Amino acid sequence: MSELASELPAAPPSARARGRSIVITSGKGGVGKTTTTANLGAALAARGARVAMIDADVGLRNLDIVLGLESRVRHHLLDVLEERVDLDAALVRDKRSENLFLLAAAQTREKEDVDTERMVMLVRALRERFDFVLIDSPAGIEAGFRNAVAGADEAIIVCMPEVSSVRDADRVVGLLPNTMRPQLIVNRVRPALVRKGKMLSVDDVNGILRLPLLGVIVDEPAVIVAANRGEPVALDDATQTGAAFRAIAARVAGEDVPAPSPRMDSGVFAKLGSFLRGRR
Repeated sequence: MSELASELPAAPPSARARGRSIVITSGKGGVGKTTTTANLGAALAARGARVAMIDADVGLRNLDIVLGLESRVRHHLLDVLEERVDLDAALVRDKRSENLFLLAAAQTREKEDVDTERMVMLVRALRERFDFVLIDSPAGIEAGFRNAVAGADEAIIVCMPEVSSVRDADRVVGLLPNTMRPQLIVNRVRPALVRKGKMLSVDDVNGILRLPLLGVIVDEPAVIVAANRGEPVALDDATQTGAAFRAIAARVAGEDVPAPSPRMDSGVFAKLGSFLRGRR
């Protein structure tokens, strides 16, 4: 695997530091990890950063669909790890940005087929040529999760304002290496339901998780429409969600963008945080 770095697009001569590797995870399935990975990658690339995305959900594979790149995938993650193809042959360049690349997952293999040491070496090789390596973690806390986290230096937790999602996210935070300081994205928030006391508020969620809040994504139909079209909503200037993802990308890139500070009382859920903390 040591020769992989030389196969990738060359970094500019001025580049000195290696890129950052970030795993997007949650534990629970269906919370929006893949959508978050795609939109964060697209928004970072739109800012001029070189971004590589790895779909680590071996056995399924959805990141290429959200990006509208499914017809361009010829090789996958395990083809590279098992040295059947060079890394540059497996990387798919995005059709909207020269800076954005995807390494798709294998659909006909199992998560247990991934060699953890080779996965770590792959991420290291990508970090030599890209500013950001985003790893889309599969659901659960088994082999797929461990492999996705192994090559990462940072973590973003994606959580929905639901009790089960919060509990699973809390479990995942406890499984991350102590060297990681995960940040939180609260996804699919419905302010009207929060105001009526029928959904957890962002404050409720983070009262339990107690993580730096990276962003809040409101549940908006444009997200589903964009995903079905294979067009990241982060590139849509007309949507609230697009603006939220661009702000998240700016914070990830180190820009001094004010963090979201939603204040939506949740009524009947006000004591949920202390209740769940008491059960841990």
